[in-house]
Amino acid sequence: MSELKTLEIIMNLLLNEDKQQAEELLNAAIPHEYIVYSKRSMPLDKKMKIYMEDGFIDRYSGDQLVFPNVLRIISYELPNVFPYHPNWKMSHCHAAYWKLFPTYDHIVPISRGGEDTNINIVTTSMLNNSLKSNWCLEETGFEIHKKGNLKEWDGMIGWYLKYIDKYGKPNIDNNFEKWHFALLKNIDIYYDAINN
Repeated sequence: MSELKTLEIIMNLLLNEDKQQAEELLNAAIPHEYIVYSKRSMPLDKKMKIYMEDGFIDRYSGDQLVFPNVLRIISYELPNVFPYHPNWKMSHCHAAYWKLFPTYDHIVPISRGGEDTNINIVTTSMLNNSLKSNWCLEETGFEIHKKGNLKEWDGMIGWYLKYIDKYGKPNIDNNFEKWHFALLKNIDIYYDAINN
């Protein structure tokens, strides 16, 4: 019996003031499983490692993503046409941030019983992370794409390093500094990948 058909029966039971049978049927047919979990806050250097290992590829779409500080430099240099907002307010922040800024997601959401382990974590865009939310892959139609290769696409880290070398590191804000140091902590992964 479909969930909708079950809910119709339950609604009729409620109309007939039979809450006990409605509750028993609901619990038997479509029970709710309470999951207790604690969220962790992942340090930026660990996130950066994930993004590099995935080759700055959105594992849900296969699209290329960009090292966050590259986007921030574009906003720093061209604020009138590529605005940034610290809370990503849609009316004040360029949509490219949602499409190109990497984040990570649990393939099986923690809220749905997924484990908080590396095997359950992939790189994705903020847009796809928002779209997937607490849904499982089969519920969204998303699929897992293969990892990228930093030699083929490096999230524009190479450009970023050239920019910093030529102009110095701009004093943008604390988040920019944190991403810069997250890159430096993982720079060996980057150079190993592009040189081998």
